[in-house]
Amino acid sequence: MKKLETPVNNAEIKKLKVGDKILISGTIYTGRDAVLPKLVQLIKANRFSEIPFDLNGIAIMHTAVSDAGIAPTTSNKEEIEHSIPILSKAGVKIHIGKGKLSDETKNHLNKYNSIFVVTPPVAALLSSSIKSKKVVLFEGEGMEAIFSLELENIPGIVAIADGKSIYSDVCKD
Repeated sequence: MKKLETPVNNAEIKKLKVGDKILISGTIYTGRDAVLPKLVQLIKANRFSEIPFDLNGIAIMHTAVSDAGIAPTTSNKEEIEHSIPILSKAGVKIHIGKGKLSDETKNHLNKYNSIFVVTPPVAALLSSSIKSKKVVLFEGEGMEAIFSLELENIPGIVAIADGKSIYSDVCKD
């Protein structure tokens, strides 16, 4: 297992290959259908001062946060997948979710030296890695707001890195 501490830098991302098993610790942020398009709007409008965290080197998990725990939602939903290139260009290095992403998204991840990580679909396991949580943006969206999570050793598998996808050999278009 390769250990990553957020925020990560380009050199750390470049060392990762598809299929690598990783453990992520540090702060990650959450977002899914309701808030990622809003975050993208702030970036496109160059309103970075309204984002209460630095995007450079962060990880974003495609999930809601509730007392029942966290578990990634499907990342190829239009509202989520369309946010990935813009967030990567703005500095996000790790996108955590589930499902096959398009070749176009894979190419954007490669262009901006970002990766896509899938996690085991076990909410209890993932939730046990949370040390603390707080809402940081779009509080009115409830459990779909953007949260800051302090985590220790959340497991994942690199699904897209360096222009390659774990799904290429499994799922043919």
